[in-house]
Amino acid sequence: MADPRGFLNTARKSPERRPVDIRIRDWKEVYQDQDFHELQRQAGRCMDCGIPFCHQGCPLGNLIPEWNDLIWRGEKEEAIARLHATNNFPEFTGRLCPAPCETACVIAINADPVTIKQVELRTIEEAFDRGHVTPQQPDRITGKVIAVIGSGPAGLAAAQQLTRAGHTVVVYERAEKIGGLLRYGIPEFKMEKRILDRRLAQMEREGTRFRPGVEVGRDLTVAQLKSRYDAIVIATGATQWRELAIPGREYEGVYQAMEYLPWGNKQALSELPGQPQINAEGKRVVILGGGDTGADCLGTAIRQGAKFVTQIEIMPRPTEARPENQPWPTYPMVYRVSSAHEEGGERIYSIATQEFLADDAGRLRALKVVETRLENGHFLPIPGSEHEIECEMVLLAMGFTGPERSGLVDELGLTLTDRGLIARDDEYQTNLENVFVCGDAGRGQSLIVWAIAEGRSAAAAVDRYLTGREQLPSTIAASERPLTL
Repeated sequence: MADPRGFLNTARKSPERRPVDIRIRDWKEVYQDQDFHELQRQAGRCMDCGIPFCHQGCPLGNLIPEWNDLIWRGEKEEAIARLHATNNFPEFTGRLCPAPCETACVIAINADPVTIKQVELRTIEEAFDRGHVTPQQPDRITGKVIAVIGSGPAGLAAAQQLTRAGHTVVVYERAEKIGGLLRYGIPEFKMEKRILDRRLAQMEREGTRFRPGVEVGRDLTVAQLKSRYDAIVIATGATQWRELAIPGREYEGVYQAMEYLPWGNKQALSELPGQPQINAEGKRVVILGGGDTGADCLGTAIRQGAKFVTQIEIMPRPTEARPENQPWPTYPMVYRVSSAHEEGGERIYSIATQEFLADDAGRLRALKVVETRLENGHFLPIPGSEHEIECEMVLLAMGFTGPERSGLVDELGLTLTDRGLIARDDEYQTNLENVFVCGDAGRGQSLIVWAIAEGRSAAAAVDRYLTGREQLPSTIAASERPLTL
């Protein structure tokens, strides 16, 4: 194990965030580098438990005690080898995952858990800095050709695993650049896009081929797809956003979060000749939804110069402490403050929106809302609590319901579940023999660690289908569901 008394003698210490008044003036990542010696002390808090419940919290099966010990000892090259053994993209998860491994840490029973996420992130960044992340090209080519539809974390993980197994892999993405939600949904202040581009460059050197700007079912017909490829992996995500069908939804100023966030990213990267088409500058903004996407909208609106931002959640405010019905090692629904929440705005709970209100020109001017109480699983309006919240922009950040019913799904004739997801068996195979699905398109909206785990496992299933060999590691069966979230 690492420091035998580290968990007793060393307090948890996370890296510092840049001062709010400085970071809201740019789009750079909010965290400052932590001194490596301090990081080693944090890794030394790992107890190397007899039963490491952090594994239960991580769908990837990350070998957390092993690379904590290696970092504590300063063995950086060995640490990244153990980390990459289970996780293709620790630089993504180290920035974007909510770290269910930490809430499952044994120390978290009665103390602050190990800073697993930060040790993971620093391990991969040290590896990139020291040149330890190199292309892993296959020693032979199988002659099999595979199409991966979608370039989010699930699609990229599947593509990288299959390329390394010796297959020729082509990744199709309908957007103008590769990356899916990693590029267009994650704000620059959470993950700078150079981090994504750095990993894509490695994948290209390994042999993965990228085809952005191609929508399968339109630019590439399903017939062409089926005739060209030995197997097809669908990793299009659950991009069908949840709507709010109330009066006034059609007014100018009401947008979905994923209509808004890409413009913020383009603005951050100076990819626009002028102002974004959807811009919060000078406006009173209301965000409907209290999750991570809502926080992303909040941080983006603040950096654009919004006059004021209010984030509304229909659920009651979570408690500060772990609820009794969510015991360790489950992931508890507690009150959390993201970096964006530190930067400004107001959070309001137990509020339901009844109507969008507009001025005479049809432009949004306010929301009509009502306070609610949760009773037997239903949100009941409190009589007499109706009021208006003035605003010029509303962003709907209420999650996603499943994959879009596109030409791809319908033309292939894929079977859907009663939840509207693409049905698959434990081998990630759809009702079509050589068509597989992984990530949110088959599981439903979930975490980045589940997406990568599914991409890796689907790749193993495809490889078995094509070669009959057990060559790639398989993390999870498609029928498994999250235990912690």
